[in-house]
Amino acid sequence: MPGSSHLARLRAQLVLTRIMLPDVQRKIETVLGMGIASTQRLTGGSINEAYSAHLADGRPLFIKTNPHANPRMFTREAQGLAWLAQSRAITIPAVIAVSDETSQGPHFLVLEWIASAERSVNFDEQLGEQLATLHASLPNTFGLGYDNFIATLEQSNTPHESWADFYVTCRLEPLLQRAVDTAAAPRAWTNSFASLFSRMEDLVGPPEPPARLHGDLWSGNLHTDTQGNPCLIDPAVYGGHREIDLAMLNLFGDPRPRFLSTYNECYPLASGAEERVALYQLYPLLVHVNLFGGHYVGSVEQALKQYL
Repeated sequence: MPGSSHLARLRAQLVLTRIMLPDVQRKIETVLGMGIASTQRLTGGSINEAYSAHLADGRPLFIKTNPHANPRMFTREAQGLAWLAQSRAITIPAVIAVSDETSQGPHFLVLEWIASAERSVNFDEQLGEQLATLHASLPNTFGLGYDNFIATLEQSNTPHESWADFYVTCRLEPLLQRAVDTAAAPRAWTNSFASLFSRMEDLVGPPEPPARLHGDLWSGNLHTDTQGNPCLIDPAVYGGHREIDLAMLNLFGDPRPRFLSTYNECYPLASGAEERVALYQLYPLLVHVNLFGGHYVGSVEQALKQYL
């Protein structure tokens, strides 16, 4: 999830001046059954502390830790990565270890280290084909068997048979209420969104089966593997309408024409998809209103006007 200046979050760079806290390192070593020979702090993330590490046998790892985060965040991220990997559609870092959310801290997530290379010549076409394949790997319902997080915000995934009902009940309503209650958004939004909700069934587009969604698909969560092929990280997964993944990438990623054309060739979008982009950008925009406020309030109002 991009921060208040999403262009500022660039590809992580090594910083050699800080090391992992000893208690975190000891707990990870206990879980892995092997010592960690070296760690290096990474910059680029806005929520967690991130490190590259090497085990005593030389294997590289990626480690996240956060002493202040909800301990379920790392458990849910690990589950989400595994859920995406089930599709075998696109490169997803393997989960090596995750802390027990019921235990006392420190809490952590240990992943396979995937060295990043320059984007391959066919990166855009690969991304289009692989994301289409991911979306076509159909879950059973709109929602998921457990709730999770988008950034630091809890994300409800109560299963629904109707996408319109799910989008209102589990995505827009909770964040609207939170924004109004905390004065991050004007109370007048309550009536405006109520009008939108009453028309949602007619606005969401032709019926589609639920798609396997990344859920937080922006440029910062789209990396490359060692061959320069697409690799997805930091998901906020659920079964939902695939246009919401594309709408978020459009909002915070500037997808290239070759990506979009290849995606559409592999899994054609329903008619009227372009008219629904702003509708599906309301969710990530509401996330940003709750996290950062500022100009995202105006962005929500601009998107909302298109459907009132």
